Amino acid sequence: MKHRNRLVILTMIMLVLVLSGCSKATSTGGKKSAFPDKTLTAICPWSAGGGTDTVLRGLTKETEEFLGQTITVTNQTGGGGAIGHTAIKNAKNDGYTVGMITFELSSLPAQGIIDYTHEDFSLLMRVNMESAAITVPADAPYETIHDFIEYAKAHPGEVKVGNSGIGATWHVAAGLFEQVTEVELGHVPFDGAAPAVTALIGGHIDAVAVSASEVQAQVEAEELKILAIMDEERSKVFTDVPTMYEEGYDVVFGTWRGLAVPKDTPQDVVDVLSDAFKKGIESDGFKDYAEKTGLNIAYQNAEDFREFLAKNSLDVAKVLKGLGLSAE
Repeated sequence: MKHRNRLVILTMIMLVLVLSGCSKATSTGGKKSAFPDKTLTAICPWSAGGGTDTVLRGLTKETEEFLGQTITVTNQTGGGGAIGHTAIKNAKNDGYTVGMITFELSSLPAQGIIDYTHEDFSLLMRVNMESAAITVPADAPYETIHDFIEYAKAHPGEVKVGNSGIGATWHVAAGLFEQVTEVELGHVPFDGAAPAVTALIGGHIDAVAVSASEVQAQVEAEELKILAIMDEERSKVFTDVPTMYEEGYDVVFGTWRGLAVPKDTPQDVVDVLSDAFKKGIESDGFKDYAEKTGLNIAYQNAEDFREFLAKNSLDVAKVLKGLGLSAE
């Protein structure tokens, strides 16, 4: 009886598989449907209305034309970016879920908060990068970044630099600046870059290391001045501000955003997505959006992005260790 039941069950399973195969052959004419043939989902690890969210929505809007499908943005927030990045990593690897990965994919592993890295994703591209800008009050006694460094060396621990939170992007930026220039700073955490900038204007701290776009209005109002950008290339907005690189310091750092899909997504699907989103980045609509918002487009293909992330992760881990925030 048991043997007979097994045969019946196996027969039913085989029948279901055969019918399923017939159904697919009938519905597709025996051929695999061209990707994509339905709506895609784009995961944002950060809240609606924030910088990453607006960049992702602006880009997906322009990219829909090149994919021929709608892209729905969903925000999966929490854990300092851990929840959203984990959702991207664990999504079905069929190409219908894309995610915007951010700087935290370099910092969270180093702090022991997540147990995976960028190597656990199939990368599509880097979209933009906002380099850290060493910014001080307009009436500060430093005219150049060298003046600032010399002053900090003469007054170890006394120069108070505001950041966007312990272990956050701009805390790491200030820490890296500290290590590369061999100075000792006083790190003052705030709940985001905006309150740090407000404190700087109010004279409560001496400097901030945030993105140029986050101090653009205050610099244009002549309340603040940028001494240097932590990048190899000058800002497209503040073209007269030198980079740390050209001032003799091999340091490039800032917050970045990119696109990725779950690991082992078929390469032909990855190619379709990469091509479409690249066209989205190059579109007039996205360029106009970037110009209006001060977004620094810094496209890199998957290979170059992977190399960038490998170095970025090492730099971040080193800085976090120096700040006493490493899991090691």
